[in-house]
Amino acid sequence: MEGQDVRPLGEWRKGTVCVNAEGPIDRVSGDEPLLAARVHRPSDLLRLLIGVFAIAVVLAIAAFAHATTSGLEQDINKGTGQAPDLFVKLAGLASSIAVLLVPVAFAIERLIKRDGLRIADGVLAAVLAHGVTLATDLWVARGAPATIQDALTQPAAGGGLTDPVHGYLAPVIAYMSAVGMARRPRWRIALWAVLVLDAFTMLVAGYTTPLSIILTILIGWTVAYGTLYTVGSPNVRPTGQTLLAGLRHVGFRPVSAMRAEDVADSAEQGDRGRRYLVTLEEGPPLDVTVVDREQQAQGFFYRVWRRMTLRGITTRRSIQSLRQALEQEALLAYAAIAAGAHAPKLIATSELGPDAVMLVYEHLGGRSLDAMADEEITDDVVRGSWEQVKALQSRRIAHRRLTGDAILVDRSGRVTVTDLRGGEIAAGDLVLRMDIAQLLTTLGLRVGAERAVAAAVEVLGPDKVADCLPLLQPIALSRSTRATLRKLARERAQREREAVLKASEEARQARLEAAGTHGAPHGAEKDEKAERKAVRAEKQAEKRALDEALDEAREEDLLAQIRRQVLLIRPQAPVEPVRLERIRPRTLISLIAGAIAAYFLLSQIARTPLSTIADASWGWVAVAVLFSALSYVAATMSLLGFVPERVSFLRTVLAQVAGSFVKIVAPAAVGGVALNTRFLQRSGVRPGLAVASVGASQLFGLGAHILLLLAFGYLTGTEKTQDFTPSRTVIAGLLTVAVLMLVVTAIPALRKFVSTRLRSLFAGVVPRMLDVLQRPMKLITGIGGMLLLTATFVLCLDASIRAFDQGNQQLSYASLAVVFLAGNALGSAAPTPGGVGAVEGALTFGLVGVGGLPLEVATPAVLLYRLLTLWLPVLPGWVSFNFLTRKGAL
Repeated sequence: MEGQDVRPLGEWRKGTVCVNAEGPIDRVSGDEPLLAARVHRPSDLLRLLIGVFAIAVVLAIAAFAHATTSGLEQDINKGTGQAPDLFVKLAGLASSIAVLLVPVAFAIERLIKRDGLRIADGVLAAVLAHGVTLATDLWVARGAPATIQDALTQPAAGGGLTDPVHGYLAPVIAYMSAVGMARRPRWRIALWAVLVLDAFTMLVAGYTTPLSIILTILIGWTVAYGTLYTVGSPNVRPTGQTLLAGLRHVGFRPVSAMRAEDVADSAEQGDRGRRYLVTLEEGPPLDVTVVDREQQAQGFFYRVWRRMTLRGITTRRSIQSLRQALEQEALLAYAAIAAGAHAPKLIATSELGPDAVMLVYEHLGGRSLDAMADEEITDDVVRGSWEQVKALQSRRIAHRRLTGDAILVDRSGRVTVTDLRGGEIAAGDLVLRMDIAQLLTTLGLRVGAERAVAAAVEVLGPDKVADCLPLLQPIALSRSTRATLRKLARERAQREREAVLKASEEARQARLEAAGTHGAPHGAEKDEKAERKAVRAEKQAEKRALDEALDEAREEDLLAQIRRQVLLIRPQAPVEPVRLERIRPRTLISLIAGAIAAYFLLSQIARTPLSTIADASWGWVAVAVLFSALSYVAATMSLLGFVPERVSFLRTVLAQVAGSFVKIVAPAAVGGVALNTRFLQRSGVRPGLAVASVGASQLFGLGAHILLLLAFGYLTGTEKTQDFTPSRTVIAGLLTVAVLMLVVTAIPALRKFVSTRLRSLFAGVVPRMLDVLQRPMKLITGIGGMLLLTATFVLCLDASIRAFDQGNQQLSYASLAVVFLAGNALGSAAPTPGGVGAVEGALTFGLVGVGGLPLEVATPAVLLYRLLTLWLPVLPGWVSFNFLTRKGAL
């Protein structure tokens, strides 16, 4: 196992084991890194989340399906009403005693076997479950809706209500789940029989309801796994001594074992198991892989996410039993060798207790591709890698993880594919093509795109290589490969920025030298028009120099290089990427946020009386419409003020109206930026300068937004007092900003992240601002447009309030400005299109909490404001968008 960190187990913990009681005693060294006493299992977290979700579903059913729950209770009472009272009382007495005796008996049995740690976990879970039970009972009795109370309780004989959650049943279930009785069939059957009998007798006697029983079971189960995940479960991983004993059990005579730790540490590779190099008394050494439940569960949520979001790609089951994992790896090992590929030869398998298995392979000496230097990876090694893939694919075997550490090269240069555990038998064409795309990228990262593609074409043929181009996209690659590509992209971007900054500095120095050489103009000798022409020529020359520097520094990413190399061989090869994602993370977040926003809006609309809308002042509605329309002129001014080039004012207004349509299909902070950048480019502004202009406008807008928020917040805090002491809210806001700045500067990773983003922002914006500063009227137009934009929105909100405010409880403009600016900031950060939901909630909360408006006035006012500024402009925005698109302006 060259290329891996192989340490004698004795470096961590010494130990010996007697392996032959009848003959001479052989002492076998068996040591390993000290294992953690407790581990946090992802499976416990998953069960906790499932339990919380199930509890929420039960409470929702109790709240909204009252008729169904009442009918179910009546049916149960009618069906059990004929049961003899004596039988019910005897069964209740027996189950009440047994439900406590069975857990105690199990605890005694575990203590005798010195497994007290599990009993302690069970007792802790039982105590916590009892606390949750008491809290739930208190909430249902005092704070829950009447429908939930009716669904979970029954009238008690002596008056009052029964307990919604049973105070002794939930702790018993929590104890049972935490100590692991479910893995012991006899104890599990006995306890569940007692629990079912107890629940049945309580239902028959009318002491509880069906939903109460279900809620009790779910609370006990959820608290148990929440406790286990929080404190950790006892570590049951097999030690090195267990491994050596297991090898003896299958007929080997080990002398020593050394732990082999992979040099490459990746989160997606954590389920590969622990690897050992075992030396035998006679014969060659062995490679042994030990897989336990904890390692098998690693990467569970990542596999679930991939399974949910990727279409047409079969992945192994997210949850596999150890025996299923053992059988899958053994099958793939035998199938790979039968296909003619060089793969590790499996010679034995065995269980190591109930929570681990081992796989014994013939030892493979060599180094992984990741452990080799670039100059050591010869063309023979590259071809050998492709030959192994060809052999696997000839029998439709997919590897699914062809990264550098899965390819082993021995001293003779022979290539072996390892790590077949995640592979697939009878794989589909899509998965096989993904393997080719993955290996092209893996080899391209080490030897370059040209050599990787040439070897692939030589071994597989041009058609197979060309077929993988639609899958040559990051989402189809392994997690570690995507991380490497992202790192290389950041390095390329940094080099491009440095080249542009260097060219800009050189151009500035050249301009200063030219100015010093020629000196100042001599009055009338130099015409003013000629001077402006010369300045314009210098700027154009500087822009050309910057563009040339950027073109020279721009590097093609690896995937593009691979595509280009393949297209040189097969020009007609398809290159359009295949849509692999069912749903993108941003889309999922938008859907969830949109659903919450829709619920919020509908609930607000439902609470608004129709009489309030009918009594609205239509004169103020017209004023609000006017200010909403004026905001597009202000937005045009705020954009054109940072564009020195001549751009049509009317078309820019239409572009801002078109932005109202774009905001509905994209988050508010994204759609407008993209549309304005595209519009400026189509208007003749160079791409880099268009991005810089929009960036300068956004940067100034952000600064103006913060300054206005602080200024109006200060005025809001002082308008009701005689002095100018700022409000506590403003002080708290300033202190929060100061603390955040200190945190960012104190943590190196955050400091580097922020400084990199600011440097990239100012690298393009600052030169553009220098151009704008040379035209004061442009700057005045831009800043004035920003102030006018804020004013029009505030006045539109004010007119919307006046339209419904019949009591003349008007807010000051300072308070309105604070509410608007805070709501607009939340809307820009929200993932929903147009900030739907976030803006409405923030504005309503601000008008009620800060302004003191009644809810029946604030709600319709906010809805009218959003109708005029977001929803009604959609149709004219769509018309403007299509018009500008037909005219080639977008």
